Amino acid sequence: MKLLLTAFTRTYQLFSSAFAPRCKYYPSCSNYALTAITRHGLKGIAMASYRILRCNPWSLGGVDYVDEDLDCADAKKAHKTLVGAR
Repeated sequence: MKLLLTAFTRTYQLFSSAFAPRCKYYPSCSNYALTAITRHGLKGIAMASYRILRCNPWSLGGVDYVDEDLDCADAKKAHKTLVGAR
């Protein structure tokens, strides 16, 4: 499963590189997904999905790295704290 998702993401990156970058976050959503899936496996899929949902026209974006010991609930709390702080 991890290998399949990694291959899918790499293929997406290959084809999307022909267009201008549009992600409001650093690292990009696809790089975030690769890192999250590699580090956290199934939990990384949920983290990447939540990140993609946050990347929308109403999002402020910013720097958002995958933490080593952070799970999805903690990531959601951290995001709310950062957004509330702005």
